[in-house]
Amino acid sequence: MYFTLTFIVVSTVIASLVSLVGIFTLAFNRSFLDKILFFLIAFAAGALMGGAFFHILPESVENLEPLSFSILLVVGFASFFLLERVIYWRHCHEGVCDIHPFTYLNLIGDGIHNLIDGVLIAASYMININLGAVVTLAVLAHEIPQEIGDFGVLVYGGFGRVKALGYNLLSALTAIAGALITYFLLKDIVITGDYTRIVYSVLAFAAGGFIYIACSDLIPELHKEPNLKRSLASIAIFLIGIMLLLTLKYVLG
Repeated sequence: MYFTLTFIVVSTVIASLVSLVGIFTLAFNRSFLDKILFFLIAFAAGALMGGAFFHILPESVENLEPLSFSILLVVGFASFFLLERVIYWRHCHEGVCDIHPFTYLNLIGDGIHNLIDGVLIAASYMININLGAVVTLAVLAHEIPQEIGDFGVLVYGGFGRVKALGYNLLSALTAIAGALITYFLLKDIVITGDYTRIVYSVLAFAAGGFIYIACSDLIPELHKEPNLKRSLASIAIFLIGIMLLLTLKYVLG
């Protein structure tokens, strides 16, 4: 019992600490960071799109009825749109925002995603230790590029670097919560296999949120760049973000 729990906790802690990958930017001066933030946003947009379309949605559509899947995806997209408007009305005055609403949306979407990662890690270890190790490696592989992008989104949206690292870590810690909930409260559901519909329903909802953030908030920011060279470079980095997540899908299966 405790042997499996130890593997679950250690794996989710490691997965959560990946969120601190942006710590390397503390060595950069602010002017240099400002120059690369635009490209981090391009990478984040590509990583969000790649994560949604190549990792989350294929898994969800295989485990849900097509219409249910489509409804959950649209509800997720619409919910993030509504949530952004609420945040804007509450925190932005006369069109001026110290911190852009999309930063909060990103934290919420990433928190949901990490929570589900914790559920999947715990459930896989409860089925088989070797399966748990494979799932953990898969989570780490797709989290590293996504967390780099997430950090860039938070800093670009108005967070200081240290604050961005702290909030990103808090969002990542939901993986531990998801794992512990699964282990202590959802044992019977995992054993019977009934957890899959619940998990993939939440994932489809979260994917709708990721697509909304990428298409409605991040990509429009890239359109604001007037310099042709930087604009072309951002397109290339956006595509790199997409292709990296697609490559990871083929490598991890």
